Amino acid sequence: MQDTTVLEQPRATLSMHPKKFALWLFIVSVVMIFASLTSAYIVREAEGNWLLFEMPQIIYYNTIIIVLSSVTMQWAYSAAKKDNLNNLRIGLIATTALGFAFLAGQYLAWGALVDNNVFFVGNPAGSFMYVLTGLHGVHLISGVIFLSLVLRAAFKYKVHSRNLLKVEMCTTYWHFLGGLWVYLFIFLAFNH
Repeated sequence: MQDTTVLEQPRATLSMHPKKFALWLFIVSVVMIFASLTSAYIVREAEGNWLLFEMPQIIYYNTIIIVLSSVTMQWAYSAAKKDNLNNLRIGLIATTALGFAFLAGQYLAWGALVDNNVFFVGNPAGSFMYVLTGLHGVHLISGVIFLSLVLRAAFKYKVHSRNLLKVEMCTTYWHFLGGLWVYLFIFLAFNH
């Protein structure tokens, strides 16, 4: 007599590197912070006593800079996957430079706000503008630090097609920061 017992194949488990999982948890927490701040913005704006002012022109340029930096970051990641270490380094350097340019633009934007008598203290509209852009700036500084660490590893030949974890995580975080800025820009443009 033949045994017709069917053995079930074990199901593949979903797995993720613990560092990637931690990054995604961090990203979710940052999303929650900005969701609560933009929600508070809408609620507070509805109460009245809201200062109307023009967004500084540099914020429009900063949006272009952050989008370009996502392009250079993706180029760096693609180069790493192909073991094109020269383009990886160039892409990381370009992304880092664009990150610094964005931060300089935010500093200039805050100066333009002050020139237009929009201060952190006074009217809630100004306070929200500083808090939203400042908090994003703090996260962008952490992104530039992360970029610098990946760039250092790239120059030590520790980032390549067989070792992509750092550059994958950096790319994910950088794209998140770019997407977050685009969201904030659109939000502020339409709720201003």
